[in-house]
Amino acid sequence: MNDTSWKAIFDKYKIHKHNFSKEPFPISAEQIKQATAHFKKTNEKEVRILCKQDSREDRPQVFIDNGVFLLPTKNGHYAIVKGEGYIDIPKIETTAKIYSSKLDFVLDTSLVGNSEMQHLDFAYASSLVRTFLEDETLVLTIRGRKYTPQFSFRVGNQKLTAESVQTEVDAGYEGKNQVALIEAKNSQTDNTIIRQLFYPFRQWTHHTKKTVKTLFFEKREQFYSLWQFEFGDSNDYNSILLTKSSRYKIVEK
Repeated sequence: MNDTSWKAIFDKYKIHKHNFSKEPFPISAEQIKQATAHFKKTNEKEVRILCKQDSREDRPQVFIDNGVFLLPTKNGHYAIVKGEGYIDIPKIETTAKIYSSKLDFVLDTSLVGNSEMQHLDFAYASSLVRTFLEDETLVLTIRGRKYTPQFSFRVGNQKLTAESVQTEVDAGYEGKNQVALIEAKNSQTDNTIIRQLFYPFRQWTHHTKKTVKTLFFEKREQFYSLWQFEFGDSNDYNSILLTKSSRYKIVEK
Protein backbone atom coordinates (compact mmCIF):
# COMPACT_ATOMS: atom_id res chain seq x y z
CA MET A 1 0.00 0.00 0.00
CA ASN A 2 3.07 2.27 -0.29
CA ASP A 3 2.76 3.65 3.22
CA THR A 4 6.41 4.77 3.41
CA SER A 5 6.40 6.50 0.03
CA TRP A 6 3.25 8.48 0.70
CA LYS A 7 4.45 9.43 4.19
CA ALA A 8 7.54 10.89 2.53
CA ILE A 9 5.34 12.80 0.07
CA PHE A 10 3.09 14.15 2.86
CA ASP A 11 6.17 15.19 4.87
CA LYS A 12 7.93 16.92 1.98
CA TYR A 13 4.97 19.08 1.01
CA LYS A 14 3.57 19.47 4.55
CA ILE A 15 0.28 17.95 3.43
CA HIS A 16 -0.52 17.01 7.04
CA LYS A 17 -1.05 20.73 7.75
CA HIS A 18 -3.39 21.30 4.83
CA ASN A 19 -7.02 22.16 5.61
CA PHE A 20 -8.78 19.46 3.58
CA SER A 21 -12.18 20.65 4.80
CA LYS A 22 -11.64 23.86 2.84
CA GLU A 23 -10.21 22.54 -0.44
CA PRO A 24 -8.40 19.55 -1.97
CA PHE A 25 -4.63 19.44 -2.10
CA PRO A 26 -3.32 19.48 -5.69
CA ILE A 27 -0.25 17.38 -6.45
CA SER A 28 1.54 16.58 -9.68
CA ALA A 29 3.30 13.47 -10.92
CA GLU A 30 6.53 15.48 -10.99
CA GLN A 31 6.17 16.35 -7.29
CA ILE A 32 5.56 12.70 -6.46
CA LYS A 33 8.69 11.71 -8.38
CA GLN A 34 10.79 14.31 -6.57
CA ALA A 35 9.58 13.24 -3.12
CA THR A 36 10.26 9.56 -3.79
CA ALA A 37 13.47 9.83 -5.84
CA HIS A 38 15.57 8.41 -2.98
CA PHE A 39 13.61 5.13 -2.87
CA LYS A 40 15.24 2.15 -4.58
CA LYS A 41 12.33 -0.11 -5.54
CA THR A 42 10.17 0.66 -8.56
CA ASN A 43 6.92 0.13 -6.63
CA GLU A 44 8.05 2.73 -4.08
CA LYS A 45 8.45 5.56 -6.62
CA GLU A 46 6.50 4.69 -9.77
CA VAL A 47 3.71 7.28 -10.00
CA ARG A 48 1.27 4.91 -11.70
CA ILE A 49 1.66 2.36 -8.90
CA LEU A 50 1.54 4.93 -6.08
CA CYS A 51 -1.65 6.48 -7.47
CA LYS A 52 -3.54 3.24 -8.03
CA GLN A 53 -5.92 3.13 -5.08
CA ASP A 54 -8.94 1.28 -6.47
CA SER A 55 -10.38 0.20 -3.11
CA ARG A 56 -10.49 1.66 0.40
CA GLU A 57 -7.94 -0.93 1.48
CA ASP A 58 -5.51 0.18 -1.26
CA ARG A 59 -5.08 3.58 0.35
CA PRO A 60 -1.83 4.30 2.24
CA GLN A 61 -2.14 4.80 5.99
CA VAL A 62 -1.73 8.59 5.75
CA PHE A 63 -4.79 8.71 3.51
CA ILE A 64 -6.80 6.60 5.94
CA ASP A 65 -5.67 8.69 8.91
CA ASN A 66 -6.72 11.93 7.20
CA GLY A 67 -9.95 10.59 5.68
CA VAL A 68 -8.85 11.44 2.15
CA PHE A 69 -8.63 9.78 -1.24
CA LEU A 70 -6.96 10.48 -4.59
CA LEU A 71 -8.54 11.67 -7.83
CA PRO A 72 -6.88 12.48 -11.17
CA THR A 73 -7.70 15.96 -12.48
CA LYS A 74 -5.54 16.10 -15.61
CA ASN A 75 -2.79 14.10 -17.26
CA GLY A 76 -0.03 14.06 -14.63
CA HIS A 77 -2.07 15.95 -12.03
CA TYR A 78 -4.07 14.77 -9.03
CA ALA A 79 -6.10 16.05 -6.10
CA ILE A 80 -6.05 14.66 -2.56
CA VAL A 81 -9.69 15.03 -1.52
CA LYS A 82 -11.47 14.88 1.83
CA GLY A 83 -14.51 12.60 1.90
CA GLU A 84 -15.85 9.22 0.89
CA GLY A 85 -14.28 8.17 -2.38
CA TYR A 86 -15.61 4.63 -2.57
CA ILE A 87 -18.88 2.73 -2.97
CA ASP A 88 -19.69 -0.64 -1.44
CA ILE A 89 -20.42 -3.54 -3.78
CA PRO A 90 -22.92 -5.45 -1.62
CA LYS A 91 -23.06 -9.21 -1.69
CA ILE A 92 -26.13 -10.43 -3.55
CA GLU A 93 -27.89 -12.69 -1.05
CA THR A 94 -30.73 -13.88 -3.28
CA THR A 95 -30.55 -17.26 -5.00
CA ALA A 96 -28.87 -17.13 -8.39
CA LYS A 97 -31.27 -17.09 -11.32
CA ILE A 98 -30.83 -19.82 -13.91
CA TYR A 99 -30.37 -18.06 -17.22
CA SER A 100 -30.61 -19.87 -20.56
CA SER A 101 -28.25 -18.48 -23.18
CA LYS A 102 -30.02 -17.00 -26.19
CA LEU A 103 -27.41 -18.63 -28.45
CA ASP A 104 -28.32 -21.98 -30.00
CA PHE A 105 -24.74 -23.25 -29.89
CA VAL A 106 -21.94 -23.59 -27.32
CA LEU A 107 -19.09 -21.04 -27.32
CA ASP A 108 -15.95 -23.23 -27.10
CA THR A 109 -13.57 -20.26 -27.18
CA SER A 110 -15.18 -18.68 -24.12
CA LEU A 111 -13.74 -21.52 -22.02
CA VAL A 112 -10.12 -20.62 -22.81
CA GLY A 113 -8.55 -18.35 -20.18
CA ASN A 114 -9.97 -16.51 -17.17
CA SER A 115 -10.03 -12.80 -17.93
CA GLU A 116 -12.58 -10.17 -16.96
CA MET A 117 -13.05 -9.26 -20.62
CA GLN A 118 -13.86 -12.76 -21.81
CA HIS A 119 -16.40 -13.33 -19.02
CA LEU A 120 -18.11 -10.05 -19.86
CA ASP A 121 -18.07 -10.90 -23.58
CA PHE A 122 -19.65 -14.27 -22.82
CA ALA A 123 -22.38 -12.61 -20.74
CA TYR A 124 -23.08 -10.20 -23.60
CA ALA A 125 -23.01 -12.92 -26.29
CA SER A 126 -25.51 -14.92 -24.22
CA SER A 127 -27.71 -11.78 -24.10
CA LEU A 128 -27.47 -11.64 -20.30
CA VAL A 129 -26.52 -7.95 -20.33
CA ARG A 130 -29.47 -7.14 -22.59
CA THR A 131 -31.78 -9.17 -20.34
CA PHE A 132 -30.58 -7.45 -17.14
CA LEU A 133 -31.13 -4.02 -18.68
CA GLU A 134 -34.34 -5.10 -20.43
CA ASP A 135 -33.04 -3.76 -23.74
CA GLU A 136 -32.68 -6.02 -26.78
CA THR A 137 -31.22 -3.18 -28.88
CA LEU A 138 -27.88 -2.95 -27.05
CA VAL A 139 -24.76 -3.42 -29.19
CA LEU A 140 -21.07 -3.17 -28.27
CA THR A 141 -19.73 0.26 -29.25
CA ILE A 142 -17.23 1.32 -26.56
CA ARG A 143 -14.02 -0.35 -25.50
CA GLY A 144 -10.54 0.76 -24.49
CA ARG A 145 -8.96 3.98 -23.33
CA LYS A 146 -10.30 7.44 -24.05
CA TYR A 147 -9.92 10.91 -22.56
CA THR A 148 -12.60 12.96 -20.85
CA PRO A 149 -13.75 16.41 -21.87
CA GLN A 150 -13.50 19.10 -19.20
CA PHE A 151 -16.13 18.79 -16.48
CA SER A 152 -16.64 20.13 -12.97
CA PHE A 153 -18.17 18.37 -9.98
CA ARG A 154 -18.47 18.37 -6.20
CA VAL A 155 -17.22 16.11 -3.44
CA GLY A 156 -19.05 17.32 -0.36
CA ASN A 157 -18.59 21.11 -0.39
CA GLN A 158 -15.39 20.93 -2.42
CA LYS A 159 -15.35 21.77 -6.13
CA LEU A 160 -13.06 20.03 -8.61
CA THR A 161 -12.47 20.20 -12.34
CA ALA A 162 -11.18 17.33 -14.43
CA GLU A 163 -9.92 17.60 -17.99
CA SER A 164 -8.44 15.09 -20.43
CA VAL A 165 -8.27 12.34 -17.80
CA GLN A 166 -7.76 8.86 -19.23
CA THR A 167 -10.70 6.54 -18.70
CA GLU A 168 -11.21 2.91 -19.60
CA VAL A 169 -14.44 0.93 -19.49
CA ASP A 170 -14.36 -2.80 -19.97
CA ALA A 171 -17.30 -2.50 -22.35
CA GLY A 172 -19.88 0.04 -23.39
CA TYR A 173 -23.14 -0.77 -25.15
CA GLU A 174 -25.48 1.55 -27.01
CA GLY A 175 -29.16 0.94 -27.66
CA LYS A 176 -31.95 3.04 -29.10
CA ASN A 177 -32.50 4.97 -25.88
CA GLN A 178 -29.54 4.30 -23.59
CA VAL A 179 -25.83 3.72 -23.22
CA ALA A 180 -24.55 1.18 -20.68
CA LEU A 181 -20.98 1.36 -19.31
CA ILE A 182 -19.54 -1.64 -17.47
CA GLU A 183 -16.65 -2.01 -15.05
CA ALA A 184 -15.80 -5.72 -14.76
CA LYS A 185 -13.95 -7.87 -12.21
CA ASN A 186 -13.37 -11.60 -12.04
CA SER A 187 -12.92 -11.84 -8.27
CA GLN A 188 -14.90 -10.76 -5.24
CA THR A 189 -14.85 -7.01 -4.75
CA ASP A 190 -16.23 -5.45 -1.58
CA ASN A 191 -15.85 -1.82 -2.69
CA THR A 192 -14.54 0.21 -5.58
CA ILE A 193 -13.54 3.82 -6.15
CA ILE A 194 -16.50 5.80 -7.45
CA ARG A 195 -14.23 7.45 -10.01
CA GLN A 196 -14.23 4.27 -12.13
CA LEU A 197 -17.97 4.75 -12.63
CA PHE A 198 -18.33 8.54 -12.35
CA TYR A 199 -15.67 9.71 -14.83
CA PRO A 200 -16.92 7.51 -17.72
CA PHE A 201 -20.49 8.52 -16.81
CA ARG A 202 -19.63 12.22 -17.11
CA GLN A 203 -17.60 11.56 -20.24
CA TRP A 204 -20.41 9.85 -22.16
CA THR A 205 -23.23 12.11 -20.94
CA HIS A 206 -21.21 14.82 -22.69
CA HIS A 207 -21.30 12.91 -25.99
CA THR A 208 -24.89 11.62 -26.03
CA LYS A 209 -28.34 12.78 -25.01
CA LYS A 210 -29.38 9.17 -24.35
CA THR A 211 -29.63 7.89 -20.77
CA VAL A 212 -26.21 6.69 -19.56
CA LYS A 213 -26.21 3.80 -17.10
CA THR A 214 -23.23 2.52 -15.14
CA LEU A 215 -22.86 -1.13 -14.20
CA PHE A 216 -20.46 -3.23 -12.17
CA PHE A 217 -19.93 -6.83 -13.33
CA GLU A 218 -18.33 -9.76 -11.54
CA LYS A 219 -17.71 -13.38 -12.52
CA ARG A 220 -16.90 -15.64 -9.59
CA GLU A 221 -16.99 -19.41 -9.75
CA GLN A 222 -19.95 -20.25 -12.03
CA PHE A 223 -21.94 -17.12 -11.18
CA TYR A 224 -22.33 -13.85 -13.08
CA SER A 225 -23.36 -10.82 -11.03
CA LEU A 226 -24.48 -7.38 -12.17
CA TRP A 227 -25.04 -4.21 -10.15
CA GLN A 228 -26.59 -1.07 -11.66
CA PHE A 229 -25.67 2.32 -10.20
CA GLU A 230 -27.10 5.74 -10.95
CA PHE A 231 -26.05 9.28 -10.07
CA GLY A 232 -28.91 11.34 -8.66
CA ASP A 233 -27.00 14.55 -9.44
CA SER A 234 -24.50 14.41 -12.28
CA ASN A 235 -22.47 17.18 -10.62
CA ASP A 236 -22.22 15.35 -7.29
CA TYR A 237 -19.57 12.61 -7.04
CA ASN A 238 -21.28 11.12 -3.96
CA SER A 239 -24.83 11.03 -5.36
CA ILE A 240 -24.26 7.44 -6.50
CA LEU A 241 -27.00 4.93 -5.65
CA LEU A 242 -27.42 1.21 -6.23
CA THR A 243 -30.70 0.73 -8.10
CA LYS A 244 -30.65 -2.91 -9.16
CA SER A 245 -28.62 -6.11 -8.80
CA SER A 246 -28.92 -9.76 -9.82
CA ARG A 247 -26.86 -12.94 -9.83
CA TYR A 248 -27.11 -15.55 -12.58
CA LYS A 249 -25.89 -18.94 -13.61
CA ILE A 250 -25.72 -19.20 -17.39
CA VAL A 251 -26.82 -22.46 -19.01
CA GLU A 252 -25.80 -23.00 -22.63
CA LYS A 253 -28.00 -24.93 -25.02
